[in-house]
Amino acid sequence: MARTTPPRRVDIAAVFPELALLARQAVRLHPRLGVPAVRDSSVGGPLLWPADEPWPACEGPHPEVDLPVSLTDVRRRRELHRTGWAGGSPTEQERAALDATYVGHPWSQEPNALLPVAQLYARDIPGLPCPADSDLLQVLWCPLEHDPNWMPTARVVWRASAAAGALLVEPPLPADVSGHGDYLPEPCVLHPEVVTEYPAPLELEPDLAQRVGDWCEEQFTGTDPRYLYEEEFRAYYQYELSVAPGWKVGGWGPWSFSDPSVMRCTICRCVMRPLLTISSGALDGSGWDPVEDRDSAEDIGIVIGRSYDMQLYHCPASFGHPHLEVMQ
Repeated sequence: MARTTPPRRVDIAAVFPELALLARQAVRLHPRLGVPAVRDSSVGGPLLWPADEPWPACEGPHPEVDLPVSLTDVRRRRELHRTGWAGGSPTEQERAALDATYVGHPWSQEPNALLPVAQLYARDIPGLPCPADSDLLQVLWCPLEHDPNWMPTARVVWRASAAAGALLVEPPLPADVSGHGDYLPEPCVLHPEVVTEYPAPLELEPDLAQRVGDWCEEQFTGTDPRYLYEEEFRAYYQYELSVAPGWKVGGWGPWSFSDPSVMRCTICRCVMRPLLTISSGALDGSGWDPVEDRDSAEDIGIVIGRSYDMQLYHCPASFGHPHLEVMQ
């Protein structure tokens, strides 16, 4: 099933022509629970990984604040939440089983195998940034928090899918996972959709941001039951007209709770561009939710910080330069 973002209530670039020059294409991924195969674009699915290529692992260090748990613990916990007491209050046995998934185990002394996060084929994602000899982007991460940003540390891999050869069938699994299990994505198929984005208000010139806020307050106050107060409608551009929420490739950064900063390559100092946005959840209840999913409440298993986004940036000068990560 395709996913269709409802049209914006207004063409904001027609009202403020300055915004037309700032428009960017973003590809919303719309991950939904499913059973992706190794040659599918996916979130949390199997990766097309050559059998003779070492599987990446994280050497740490990891902040040892709480004991880690296992993948089995997280999966058992989610299963209990889904089915354990759907018909009423949990039994003592069910409560005990749930509590056991939080106990944790001693930290492993071996490198922690990375987990697949996303696999994106250029054939499925219009405009996917890729080296000239590649058609596939793979993102993995260590499912533990890392200083100083308290997020997973990601690994970005580009490859030519036709050159993969014999494939790795059973990749190693991480021994240690964050106790809350927030970094284990459920397997999801994708429904890519191209949309147009404009910068968040914090990235606009102050005068333009002020005029856009004034106009939104005047036009939309009292027109949308999701917004209760007049001052909320000043943010209508932020949440309904500028940056699409959710998992996506490209577009603009969802700057809101933190001030924007210019993301520069640590090697060549080029201004970096958004590559992939990893979101806490698939839907957010805004006007951006696809028309096909208005009654859906799928949980794909990811929570970044306090339900924020993790955004990966890439260097436009060289795909060999390190990517950057930021929580927004």
